Amino acid sequence: MMLHEFVTTNRQLLISRCRDKVAKRFEAAEAQSTIDHGVPLFLQQLVETLRTEQTTPVRNDDSKPTPAPTDIGRAAALHGAELLRRGFSVDQVVHDYGDVCQCVTALAVEQDVSISTDEFRTLNRCLDNAIADAVASFGSASQTSIDRQTETLQQRLLIFSAEHRRLMDIAMQSLAAIKTGNVGISGATGTLLSHALEELSSLTDRALPEILLASPTGKAPSA
Repeated sequence: MMLHEFVTTNRQLLISRCRDKVAKRFEAAEAQSTIDHGVPLFLQQLVETLRTEQTTPVRNDDSKPTPAPTDIGRAAALHGAELLRRGFSVDQVVHDYGDVCQCVTALAVEQDVSISTDEFRTLNRCLDNAIADAVASFGSASQTSIDRQTETLQQRLLIFSAEHRRLMDIAMQSLAAIKTGNVGISGATGTLLSHALEELSSLTDRALPEILLASPTGKAPSA
């Protein structure tokens, strides 16, 4: 049995198992809300990706991603933004997609279904793209309340603090996702971590001199 056939056949069981995993971390109502919002769509797009790559193998060219993973990324980004609006932390979306991978592989073992190397790579790539785009979306949505540069020292400090926190959140959550073992450092989530660290370095180099110039004393304000 091909993996896309396996996922299609066991779709409802996989969703139910993901919901059970989330219920161990959150209240039952919250678990159903978060799972029903993002996981079914991810499974549907995973099936489409697997089916497409069965007939048209993907070249190992990371600079030219296929359309299906991009669709997965967009859906995951919307999922991340929606969870933020509902008051959840970014940890939730990372764990949601990690649960999908664990449930698929565990159920395959139970039913003695073999997952080929190519199919497993596709599963991991889709998972990696989903996590990276969801985390990035979460970080972007969290700073929408501060979107204009101002001239006062207090506002500059607030902007710097908010941007620093946003980038740190992205970096820490990307690292946490990598530590789960579901995605690797060389994939989309690892790239997101690298970019967040680069932006943190650039933020410090760029913002601190501006803050010092805005300070009447020409010195960094004390805590």
